[in-house]
Amino acid sequence: MENNKEMRKWLDDLNLSKPLVIAGPCSAETEEQVLKIAHELKNSDVSIFRAGIWKPRTRPGGFEGVGAIGLKWLQKAKAETGLLMAIEVANATHVKLALEHNIDVLWIGARTTVNPFAVQEIADALQNTDKIVLVKNPVNPDLALWIGGVERLYNAGIKNLGAIHRGFSTYEKTKYRNIPEWQIAIELQSKFPDLPLICDPSHITGRRDMIQVVSQQALDLNYDGLIIETHTNPDKAWSDVAQQITPTVLKHILQDLKVKKTSSNEEDFNTEMIKLRANIDIADAKLLELLGNRMKVAEQIGTLKKAKNVAVLQNKRWNEILERMILEGEEKGLSEEFILKLFKAIHQESISHQEKIINS
Repeated sequence: MENNKEMRKWLDDLNLSKPLVIAGPCSAETEEQVLKIAHELKNSDVSIFRAGIWKPRTRPGGFEGVGAIGLKWLQKAKAETGLLMAIEVANATHVKLALEHNIDVLWIGARTTVNPFAVQEIADALQNTDKIVLVKNPVNPDLALWIGGVERLYNAGIKNLGAIHRGFSTYEKTKYRNIPEWQIAIELQSKFPDLPLICDPSHITGRRDMIQVVSQQALDLNYDGLIIETHTNPDKAWSDVAQQITPTVLKHILQDLKVKKTSSNEEDFNTEMIKLRANIDIADAKLLELLGNRMKVAEQIGTLKKAKNVAVLQNKRWNEILERMILEGEEKGLSEEFILKLFKAIHQESISHQEKIINS
């Protein structure tokens, strides 16, 4: 499936002058609610209306969707507004019902993508369909699982494919509901440049006040579209209250977003870019040299620990390094989130080097 331009055809066929926008409520709650939101999104930059029919929740007891009856509401919304309709499917039964109700776009949620058996069941149920099928990244930051989900669908003869980046779960507390881990999505883009990539700022942020910033970040990274949870009365929504926005707010956000060009043919731009990228290459080479030298010191420490029968992990020392690096990083304009990721990776590599010495 690598570099298969067939996958982008459905997006091109929509003939959009702006990024693809999918919007609608987290959950279909009532027929009146679905129709009201759909009509408010009609004649806007929204091309596809989304609504959760079945809502997998982390723990039982919460609202888990209205079920199949909601599909009839979407049929009515489509007839009245002309918007394409999108829902999440988690098994073959959901697929069967979606096809029976002529739903246009199906997406596979993060909890389902993590399970290859479930994805294969959906792929078998959708075999050779011309429906648009979007695959959300798995809950955990595992690029291979995400790619595997797309490949299972492609191998089932489904060519109208796309990916949704909704962020990844973490046990750490951050400003995000699900940390973006932009590099994973960028790597997916690099491997499959013709696979449309859509950002889900609602689930990345979990907060309506951050949606614009993350949406702009996605467009700056050349994403093809956005999927944003939209409700006429977000504070009274039956699910995901904090991250939904009103159709009016959505329109303002879309108006303020700046769509960037993928490149520029202007000579001064390209000349300056060559110089700056050369500086980046030099800096990267220096970074690798410094890291290599750091690991040599770590090996010397491992040799000393082996001679004195001292444990590899020294928590007090590690916490001191982390606290100091966070403070010094802030002075250099580096975020705490970045410093934590960087130095945890460096620390893990140092431990690996020391363990090789101790176990040799």
